[in-house]
Amino acid sequence: MSRLAIASCLLGWTLCLFATSAQATLKGLNQIVTPDIQPTGQLSLSLQAENSAVGNSQQFQTELGVVKRVEVGYYAGFHPGDNLFHAEVGLIQQKHLLLSTGLLNWSARGNSPQAFLEAGYYTGRLETMAGTIDAQHHMGMIFGSAYQLNEKLQLSADYQSGKANFATAGFQWDITGHLQLNPALYISNGANTKVYPYAVLTWNIALWNPDKADKPATAPATAPATGTGAAAKPADKPKS
Repeated sequence: MSRLAIASCLLGWTLCLFATSAQATLKGLNQIVTPDIQPTGQLSLSLQAENSAVGNSQQFQTELGVVKRVEVGYYAGFHPGDNLFHAEVGLIQQKHLLLSTGLLNWSARGNSPQAFLEAGYYTGRLETMAGTIDAQHHMGMIFGSAYQLNEKLQLSADYQSGKANFATAGFQWDITGHLQLNPALYISNGANTKVYPYAVLTWNIALWNPDKADKPATAPATAPATGTGAAAKPADKPKS
């Protein structure tokens, strides 16, 4: 059995084990990191496939919101085999204005991590972001934008400078509230423009909810709560 098949089996087993209610996040754009932080206690599990010209052709990814302004990630690449670690810290996490920094692609092979600093301005359906990233000791620029068409569908595009990088266009589809699909096309920056396919399937799992854990129960045991309560927040976040 291939490593990808094994990872798929592990992913399916994990989903069955932890399939509790989770807020859909659409974390990340097609290519670049985004300045918003994974909600505390939320775990994202992803299977990613892309052309080898873009990066590791098959990956299993995990992201976890550790505390309010910190998330960590681990990517296991299969072709070629590699292990990558990531961390992001939210310096400013306001309703409309965001600023984050962190380290990306810290390889177990010994490659240096890529430091980044990114700001975002979110206004309802439209989210825009820009920043800088240190890729192979060269400072590059990153730009991105996402537009939420409705609760299920978000359009996205982003760009990272450098001849070896890409501009992208794609969308994120919130299939079930737990499960999201993000297909995209990568367009090379070089003189000979080429287009490559990309897709990632993500499952969001609420391992714990600190707000609910800290909130005391107020309803009497004999009186069930009435009304529908707060509506679930639609998927509105673009990742990693």
